Amino acid sequence: MTESLPHQAGAPDEPRPPAEDRRHMIRRRSLTLLIIVLLIGIPAGYLVISANQSRDSGRKKEAKYAATGMTRGWPSKLQRRIYEVPVPLPANKTAYYETNNWKTSRLYVQFQTSEAGLDAFLAGLGVDRDALKKDKIAISDRAQRVTGWDFGRSGPWWGLVNEQRNPAPTQDIMVNMKNPEYPMVYVVSRTVP
Repeated sequence: MTESLPHQAGAPDEPRPPAEDRRHMIRRRSLTLLIIVLLIGIPAGYLVISANQSRDSGRKKEAKYAATGMTRGWPSKLQRRIYEVPVPLPANKTAYYETNNWKTSRLYVQFQTSEAGLDAFLAGLGVDRDALKKDKIAISDRAQRVTGWDFGRSGPWWGLVNEQRNPAPTQDIMVNMKNPEYPMVYVVSRTVP
């Protein structure tokens, strides 16, 4: 007499019932879909977010550079280094404006400082007060129109053109000595790319 063994469901050599096949197939497809979403959807989402952030950044920069005239505050350290404009401490009434094109880049800077600050500024350029010439208008009419500066009024004015060999910038400097203890300094520094 032979004993009958209990039926073992799911043995590898026996076919699965149709309902179990269907569940397995749905589970496999769901897993495949999840993997596709993780591998494609998430990076695509990051790309969309990054593109939007980049576009917003570009708009902010465009608005900044579309503004005309002087901007109150200090030029960045990078701008001061590139254009070699060592704004001294103390300095107030500080403003700047930068223009760039294929031919020339310019940084316009104004600030009020002390007598010692003026000496430090000039020393940073490698010159001293003796290089300043009374009534010399060193900044062009064009630069005055761009910035709104007017060197025809309230002086006395002292000017200097600090020419340097490329690639170093050239600085055109005007100093208003109406109050010699707190001179007002105007600088146009230009570089040729």
